Amino acid sequence: MALAKLRSFARNLIPPPWRKPALAPATPDTGQILLERKEGVVTVKLYNPGKLNALSVRMWETLRSTFRSLSADQSIRCIVLRGADGNFAAGADIAQFPAMRHTLEQVRRYHLETIAPALRAVDECPHPTVACIEGVCVGGGLEIASQCDLRVAAADSRFGVPINKLGFPMAPDELRRLLALCGRAVALEILLEARVFGAAEAKEKGLLTRVVPPEKVVEEAYAVAARIVAGAPIAQRLNKRLIHRLAPEPPRLSEAELDEIFVAFAESHDHREGVAAFLEKRPPQFRGE
Repeated sequence: MALAKLRSFARNLIPPPWRKPALAPATPDTGQILLERKEGVVTVKLYNPGKLNALSVRMWETLRSTFRSLSADQSIRCIVLRGADGNFAAGADIAQFPAMRHTLEQVRRYHLETIAPALRAVDECPHPTVACIEGVCVGGGLEIASQCDLRVAAADSRFGVPINKLGFPMAPDELRRLLALCGRAVALEILLEARVFGAAEAKEKGLLTRVVPPEKVVEEAYAVAARIVAGAPIAQRLNKRLIHRLAPEPPRLSEAELDEIFVAFAESHDHREGVAAFLEKRPPQFRGE
Protein backbone atom coordinates (compact mmCIF):
# COMPACT_ATOMS: atom_id res chain seq x y z
CA MET A 1 0.00 0.00 0.00
CA ALA A 2 2.83 2.42 0.89
CA LEU A 3 4.58 1.64 -2.42
CA ALA A 4 1.38 2.27 -4.38
CA LYS A 5 0.95 5.64 -2.68
CA LEU A 6 4.56 6.57 -3.46
CA ARG A 7 4.09 5.69 -7.15
CA SER A 8 0.89 7.70 -7.28
CA PHE A 9 2.66 10.66 -5.71
CA ALA A 10 5.51 10.37 -8.24
CA ARG A 11 3.08 10.36 -11.18
CA ASN A 12 1.41 13.43 -9.75
CA LEU A 13 4.75 15.26 -9.77
CA ILE A 14 5.20 14.95 -13.54
CA PRO A 15 4.23 18.30 -15.09
CA PRO A 16 1.28 17.68 -17.45
CA PRO A 17 2.16 18.46 -21.08
CA TRP A 18 -0.75 20.84 -21.56
CA ARG A 19 0.41 23.26 -18.85
CA LYS A 20 2.52 26.14 -20.10
CA PRO A 21 5.58 26.36 -17.81
CA ALA A 22 6.47 29.60 -16.10
CA LEU A 23 9.56 31.24 -17.55
CA ALA A 24 12.70 32.25 -15.72
CA PRO A 25 13.69 35.87 -16.42
CA ALA A 26 13.10 36.57 -20.12
CA THR A 27 16.15 37.10 -22.32
CA PRO A 28 16.64 38.57 -25.81
CA ASP A 29 19.00 35.71 -26.67
CA THR A 30 17.90 32.42 -28.24
CA GLY A 31 16.74 29.77 -25.83
CA GLN A 32 15.22 29.95 -22.36
CA ILE A 33 15.25 28.23 -19.00
CA LEU A 34 11.72 27.06 -18.15
CA LEU A 35 10.51 26.47 -14.59
CA GLU A 36 7.62 24.55 -13.10
CA ARG A 37 6.93 23.80 -9.46
CA LYS A 38 4.71 21.08 -8.04
CA GLU A 39 4.54 19.39 -4.62
CA GLY A 40 7.93 20.74 -3.53
CA VAL A 41 9.64 19.57 -6.74
CA VAL A 42 10.94 22.18 -9.18
CA THR A 43 11.48 21.24 -12.81
CA VAL A 44 14.21 23.25 -14.55
CA LYS A 45 14.01 22.75 -18.31
CA LEU A 46 16.59 23.69 -20.95
CA TYR A 47 14.75 25.03 -23.99
CA ASN A 48 16.27 26.08 -27.30
CA PRO A 49 14.03 24.78 -30.10
CA GLY A 50 15.66 23.81 -33.36
CA LYS A 51 19.10 23.57 -31.71
CA LEU A 52 18.71 20.44 -29.55
CA ASN A 53 18.63 22.80 -26.54
CA ALA A 54 22.20 24.02 -27.15
CA LEU A 55 22.98 26.63 -24.52
CA SER A 56 23.44 30.25 -25.55
CA VAL A 57 25.42 32.64 -23.37
CA ARG A 58 22.22 34.05 -21.93
CA MET A 59 20.97 30.53 -21.14
CA TRP A 60 24.18 29.81 -19.21
CA GLU A 61 23.74 33.07 -17.31
CA THR A 62 20.06 32.36 -16.61
CA LEU A 63 20.88 28.82 -15.46
CA ARG A 64 23.31 30.31 -12.94
CA SER A 65 20.86 32.92 -11.60
CA THR A 66 18.01 30.40 -11.54
CA PHE A 67 19.92 27.87 -9.44
CA ARG A 68 21.20 30.55 -7.09
CA SER A 69 17.62 31.67 -6.53
CA LEU A 70 16.34 28.11 -6.06
CA SER A 71 19.18 27.37 -3.62
CA ALA A 72 17.92 30.09 -1.29
CA ASP A 73 14.36 28.67 -1.24
CA GLN A 74 14.11 26.32 1.75
CA SER A 75 10.66 25.07 0.72
CA ILE A 76 12.12 23.17 -2.25
CA ARG A 77 12.65 19.45 -1.65
CA CYS A 78 14.10 18.34 -5.00
CA ILE A 79 15.00 19.74 -8.44
CA VAL A 80 14.57 17.80 -11.68
CA LEU A 81 16.77 19.16 -14.48
CA ARG A 82 15.86 18.14 -18.03
CA GLY A 83 15.73 19.32 -21.62
CA ALA A 84 12.71 20.10 -23.78
CA ASP A 85 11.35 18.19 -26.76
CA GLY A 86 13.07 14.87 -26.18
CA ASN A 87 16.68 16.03 -25.83
CA PHE A 88 18.74 17.08 -22.82
CA ALA A 89 21.24 19.47 -24.45
CA ALA A 90 23.70 19.47 -27.34
CA GLY A 91 26.31 21.52 -25.52
CA ALA A 92 27.03 25.18 -26.11
CA ASP A 93 25.53 27.13 -29.01
CA ILE A 94 28.51 27.12 -31.36
CA ALA A 95 26.81 29.58 -33.70
CA GLN A 96 27.66 32.25 -31.11
CA PHE A 97 31.38 31.45 -31.03
CA PRO A 98 32.57 33.75 -33.86
CA ALA A 99 31.01 36.79 -32.21
CA MET A 100 31.22 35.94 -28.49
CA ARG A 101 34.07 33.43 -28.10
CA HIS A 102 36.72 34.36 -30.66
CA THR A 103 39.63 36.27 -29.09
CA LEU A 104 41.77 35.11 -26.17
CA GLU A 105 39.97 37.52 -23.86
CA GLN A 106 36.55 36.31 -25.03
CA VAL A 107 37.48 32.64 -24.71
CA ARG A 108 38.77 33.17 -21.18
CA ARG A 109 35.65 35.14 -20.16
CA TYR A 110 33.29 32.61 -21.79
CA HIS A 111 34.69 29.66 -19.85
CA LEU A 112 35.60 31.31 -16.55
CA GLU A 113 32.82 33.89 -16.18
CA THR A 114 29.93 32.32 -18.09
CA ILE A 115 30.07 28.52 -18.06
CA ALA A 116 32.01 27.86 -14.83
CA PRO A 117 29.69 29.90 -12.54
CA ALA A 118 26.62 28.22 -14.07
CA LEU A 119 28.01 24.74 -13.47
CA ARG A 120 29.08 25.73 -9.96
CA ALA A 121 25.57 27.01 -9.16
CA VAL A 122 24.10 23.60 -10.08
CA ASP A 123 26.82 21.70 -8.22
CA GLU A 124 26.55 23.79 -5.05
CA CYS A 125 22.75 23.75 -4.86
CA PRO A 126 21.85 22.43 -1.38
CA HIS A 127 18.70 20.68 -2.63
CA PRO A 128 18.93 17.18 -4.17
CA THR A 129 19.11 17.37 -7.97
CA VAL A 130 18.06 14.74 -10.52
CA ALA A 131 19.00 14.93 -14.20
CA CYS A 132 16.33 13.42 -16.46
CA ILE A 133 18.20 12.65 -19.67
CA GLU A 134 16.59 12.02 -23.03
CA GLY A 135 18.13 12.11 -26.50
CA VAL A 136 21.35 14.07 -26.91
CA CYS A 137 23.46 14.86 -23.83
CA VAL A 138 26.86 15.91 -25.16
CA GLY A 139 29.48 18.57 -24.49
CA GLY A 140 28.09 21.22 -22.19
CA GLY A 141 24.94 19.12 -21.76
CA LEU A 142 27.00 16.33 -20.21
CA GLU A 143 28.84 18.91 -18.11
CA ILE A 144 25.52 20.13 -16.70
CA ALA A 145 24.22 16.61 -16.05
CA SER A 146 27.49 15.79 -14.27
CA GLN A 147 26.77 18.49 -11.68
CA CYS A 148 23.53 16.77 -10.62
CA ASP A 149 23.38 14.32 -7.73
CA LEU A 150 21.59 11.59 -9.70
CA ARG A 151 21.28 10.97 -13.45
CA VAL A 152 18.39 8.92 -14.88
CA ALA A 153 18.70 8.33 -18.62
CA ALA A 154 16.66 6.84 -21.43
CA ALA A 155 18.18 3.73 -22.97
CA ASP A 156 18.41 5.45 -26.37
CA SER A 157 20.07 8.64 -25.10
CA ARG A 158 23.55 9.57 -26.36
CA PHE A 159 26.62 10.98 -24.63
CA GLY A 160 30.06 12.32 -25.42
CA VAL A 161 32.33 15.37 -25.53
CA PRO A 162 33.43 15.77 -29.17
CA ILE A 163 35.09 19.16 -28.69
CA ASN A 164 38.51 18.08 -29.97
CA LYS A 165 36.83 18.18 -33.39
CA LEU A 166 36.37 21.90 -32.71
CA GLY A 167 40.04 22.37 -31.94
CA PHE A 168 39.94 23.05 -28.20
CA PRO A 169 40.16 21.16 -24.88
CA MET A 170 37.67 21.03 -22.03
CA ALA A 171 38.25 24.00 -19.73
CA PRO A 172 39.53 23.21 -16.19
CA ASP A 173 36.38 24.09 -14.23
CA GLU A 174 34.28 22.07 -16.69
CA LEU A 175 36.60 19.07 -16.52
CA ARG A 176 36.73 19.02 -12.72
CA ARG A 177 33.31 17.45 -12.10
CA LEU A 178 33.46 15.04 -15.05
CA LEU A 179 36.83 13.78 -13.81
CA ALA A 180 35.49 13.34 -10.27
CA LEU A 181 32.52 11.41 -11.63
CA CYS A 182 34.21 8.94 -13.98
CA GLY A 183 37.94 9.02 -13.15
CA ARG A 184 41.12 9.66 -15.09
CA ALA A 185 41.03 6.74 -17.55
CA VAL A 186 37.43 7.29 -18.64
CA ALA A 187 37.81 11.07 -18.85
CA LEU A 188 40.82 10.62 -21.12
CA GLU A 189 38.91 8.15 -23.29
CA ILE A 190 35.93 10.48 -23.62
CA LEU A 191 38.04 13.53 -24.52
CA LEU A 192 40.74 11.92 -26.68
CA GLU A 193 38.45 9.71 -28.78
CA ALA A 194 35.59 12.23 -28.88
CA ARG A 195 33.09 9.44 -29.59
CA VAL A 196 29.36 9.73 -29.08
CA PHE A 197 28.17 6.62 -27.23
CA GLY A 198 24.98 5.13 -25.83
CA ALA A 199 23.41 5.05 -22.39
CA ALA A 200 24.50 1.49 -21.55
CA GLU A 201 28.15 2.43 -22.11
CA ALA A 202 27.67 5.70 -20.21
CA LYS A 203 26.38 3.78 -17.18
CA GLU A 204 29.27 1.33 -17.46
CA LYS A 205 31.65 4.30 -17.39
CA GLY A 206 30.04 5.60 -14.19
CA LEU A 207 28.32 8.59 -15.78
CA LEU A 208 24.75 7.49 -15.00
CA THR A 209 22.78 6.38 -11.97
CA ARG A 210 20.11 4.44 -13.86
CA VAL A 211 19.09 3.57 -17.43
CA VAL A 212 15.43 2.88 -18.22
CA PRO A 213 13.31 2.40 -21.36
CA PRO A 214 12.73 5.70 -23.21
CA GLU A 215 9.00 5.70 -22.50
CA LYS A 216 9.69 5.33 -18.75
CA VAL A 217 12.48 7.87 -18.21
CA VAL A 218 10.34 10.85 -17.21
CA GLU A 219 8.20 8.72 -14.88
CA GLU A 220 11.30 7.21 -13.28
CA ALA A 221 13.00 10.61 -12.79
CA TYR A 222 9.96 11.91 -10.93
CA ALA A 223 9.68 8.63 -8.97
CA VAL A 224 13.25 9.32 -7.81
CA ALA A 225 12.17 12.83 -6.86
CA ALA A 226 9.22 11.42 -4.92
CA ARG A 227 11.49 9.12 -2.94
CA ILE A 228 13.71 12.08 -2.12
CA VAL A 229 10.73 14.21 -1.10
CA ALA A 230 9.57 11.41 1.20
CA GLY A 231 12.80 11.78 3.21
CA ALA A 232 13.74 14.41 5.79
CA PRO A 233 14.88 17.57 3.93
CA ILE A 234 17.42 18.58 6.59
CA ALA A 235 19.04 15.13 6.41
CA GLN A 236 19.08 15.24 2.59
CA ARG A 237 20.85 18.61 2.56
CA LEU A 238 23.31 17.53 5.23
CA ASN A 239 24.14 14.39 3.26
CA LYS A 240 24.96 16.54 0.24
CA ARG A 241 27.01 18.96 2.31
CA LEU A 242 29.01 16.22 4.05
CA ILE A 243 29.72 14.32 0.84
CA HIS A 244 30.92 17.53 -0.83
CA ARG A 245 33.16 18.23 2.13
CA LEU A 246 34.57 14.72 2.51
CA ALA A 247 35.09 13.94 -1.18
CA PRO A 248 38.70 14.73 -2.18
CA GLU A 249 39.02 17.55 -4.69
CA PRO A 250 42.21 19.01 -6.20
CA PRO A 251 43.03 22.69 -5.62
CA ARG A 252 41.92 25.15 -8.27
CA LEU A 253 44.43 26.13 -10.91
CA SER A 254 46.37 29.35 -10.43
CA GLU A 255 45.84 32.36 -12.68
CA ALA A 256 49.18 31.65 -14.33
CA GLU A 257 48.12 28.05 -15.10
CA LEU A 258 44.79 29.21 -16.51
CA ASP A 259 46.52 31.80 -18.69
CA GLU A 260 48.91 29.16 -20.00
CA ILE A 261 46.04 26.86 -20.99
CA PHE A 262 43.91 29.49 -22.71
CA VAL A 263 46.85 31.13 -24.51
CA ALA A 264 47.88 27.72 -25.88
CA PHE A 265 44.70 27.26 -27.94
CA ALA A 266 42.42 30.31 -27.95
CA GLU A 267 43.89 32.02 -31.01
CA SER A 268 45.44 28.96 -32.64
CA HIS A 269 44.77 27.94 -36.23
CA ASP A 270 43.21 24.62 -35.11
CA HIS A 271 40.73 26.34 -32.80
CA ARG A 272 39.59 28.76 -35.51
CA GLU A 273 39.51 25.98 -38.10
CA GLY A 274 37.49 23.63 -35.88
CA VAL A 275 34.76 26.17 -35.20
CA ALA A 276 34.67 27.32 -38.83
CA ALA A 277 34.45 23.74 -40.12
CA PHE A 278 31.59 22.94 -37.76
CA LEU A 279 29.59 25.99 -38.84
CA GLU A 280 30.35 25.33 -42.51
CA LYS A 281 29.44 21.64 -42.10
CA ARG A 282 32.76 20.30 -43.46
CA PRO A 283 35.62 18.17 -42.05
CA PRO A 284 38.24 20.27 -40.22
CA GLN A 285 41.81 20.49 -41.49
CA PHE A 286 43.95 20.62 -38.34
CA ARG A 287 47.65 21.55 -38.56
CA GLY A 288 48.72 21.32 -34.92
CA GLU A 289 49.34 25.05 -34.75
